[in-house]
Amino acid sequence: MYKVAIIEKIHQDGIDLLKNNPAFEHEIIEDTSEENLIKTLPNFDACTLRVSKLNEKIMSNCKNLKVISRHGVGYDNVDLNYIKKNNITLLITAKANAVAVAEHVIYMMLSISKSMSQYDNEVRIGNFKKNASSITTFELYNKEILVVGFGRIGQSLIKRCLGFEMKIKVFDPFVSKETIESFGGEKIENLDDGLKICDYISFHVPLTEKTKNLINYSKLKMMKREAIVINTARGGVINENDLDKALKENLIFGAGLDVFDKEPIDKINPLLSNKKVLLSPHSATFTNECKSRMSLESTKNIIDFFNNKIDKSMIVKL
Repeated sequence: MYKVAIIEKIHQDGIDLLKNNPAFEHEIIEDTSEENLIKTLPNFDACTLRVSKLNEKIMSNCKNLKVISRHGVGYDNVDLNYIKKNNITLLITAKANAVAVAEHVIYMMLSISKSMSQYDNEVRIGNFKKNASSITTFELYNKEILVVGFGRIGQSLIKRCLGFEMKIKVFDPFVSKETIESFGGEKIENLDDGLKICDYISFHVPLTEKTKNLINYSKLKMMKREAIVINTARGGVINENDLDKALKENLIFGAGLDVFDKEPIDKINPLLSNKKVLLSPHSATFTNECKSRMSLESTKNIIDFFNNKIDKSMIVKL
């Protein structure tokens, strides 16, 4: 029997999948401190992982650990060098979250474009239409969006943008022109070219050495003054201090962030007091439907791994 650690509770649907399989037993670990994980994880053959960190200090004690199944698609909270050296397989929920994240991007685009927080406040303080006509708003119709990164989330987003009759540019060096065009987008070869002309920029890339601070002050400075930047990928892709400065200097119109360089966000982060940025707590995947899909996929990945039936698209190539 394989022992599976559920590190941080997940949706019951995924837990039930393990519970109903006689080849597996599971335990939910809610104390995710380094000290507790060092003590408890050595007993397990596999684990699911949400936002907690698995570093070398923890995993060096886990001689039975054969597979880590991420409850999501990012994996910057796992020591990749260690698992590569020790032949521990890393799996992701590659198919579960695309719709929820794409919808979250659309929500942010609409909320910022329509200045909804300002309108809402005007009504609540009794102004109603007093200042309404002076508040700047935009339509999505006929606007250009740059999708940076064209995996499943980028592909899901493009379908929704086409519903608003937007024009889509895509920057992804690893995806062919033909593939992008088959979804209704246009491939661009140079990121700066897209940044200069597009009204919206949405990021869907992992955090790597190449994508760290991909957007800094010089990049923000080249954007249109009406541009809106959305990041639902990973904190660190956009330099937060530079974004705050650009918004205060009116270099761009607005921004929406679901992810941050430090999570939970630091209480002294200047973006917390910046009214031109819409914030959410890394919650784009928190729909009821997505939580169910992700829990099922993360536990099914473990079952499939031990049954030698794993979908190769779920395996992170190291």
